[in-house]
Amino acid sequence: EKKKALKEGDEALAKQIGQAKDIMSILMKANMNASEEDKLPDKEVLGQMATFAFAATDTTSNALSRTLHLLALHPEAQERLRAEVTEARKSHDGDIPYDDLVSLPFMDAVCRETLRLHAPVPKVLRVARKDILLPLSTPIKGIDGREMDSILVPKNTEIFIAILNANRDPLLWGPDSLEWKPERWLAPIPEALHDAHMPGIYSHLLTFLGGGRACIGFKFSQLEMKVVLSTLISQFRFYPPEKEIVWQNSGITNPTLKDFPEIPQLPLMMELVNAKA
Repeated sequence: EKKKALKEGDEALAKQIGQAKDIMSILMKANMNASEEDKLPDKEVLGQMATFAFAATDTTSNALSRTLHLLALHPEAQERLRAEVTEARKSHDGDIPYDDLVSLPFMDAVCRETLRLHAPVPKVLRVARKDILLPLSTPIKGIDGREMDSILVPKNTEIFIAILNANRDPLLWGPDSLEWKPERWLAPIPEALHDAHMPGIYSHLLTFLGGGRACIGFKFSQLEMKVVLSTLISQFRFYPPEKEIVWQNSGITNPTLKDFPEIPQLPLMMELVNAKA
């Protein structure tokens, strides 16, 4: 509708879009001002809007939910994080500047470990655009008994990228790879992980994928998680719910009660931090 009105010479709408700060107007304005070579077709503009929406809502909100659930299950980690955030707030009269927030070591470790062990999107589908040889980290034996260190992937082959498998590989992360341990990020990464050259754009992980099809909102997602966590953890203390939580995988993981799997929900128990004071 906006684009149609612009083409028809709606000056009021053109001025509105020029001054608007919503993501759709900004994207439309950037695309309209782009050269013909760089301009996106309408279908791709809409596709990018869907990407922004998912990056800002479902994936990030579920990553935050998982983090709060884990902190409720690990009270010692929750208290450590709260102490770090509280100290940072005191140092800056309540509002933690961007550079300091993103540099809080344990906050960063909590977010990285949650995104490693519980990526909001466990797997994605990709299609090979041309014939390629897929190298293997470990040689395998074919049905004829020969060892292979690569596999031919023909053009148009559909490939599932198992994000969780890569993020949890014990050969890379060690025997405790299935455990939630934020402390692992406060020490040097394993040598095997460094040598593996994981192609992800974030922390040797595939959580946000890599290459030209990587998540374009991963920086925003990280910042949003830290802003929300720093606000909530300084005000509230979280406890596990009385009922069992089951995380469902429906493309994007989401929490449900064991007795009500069809309704996404995470009824954590909570209290004000100063309630015990």
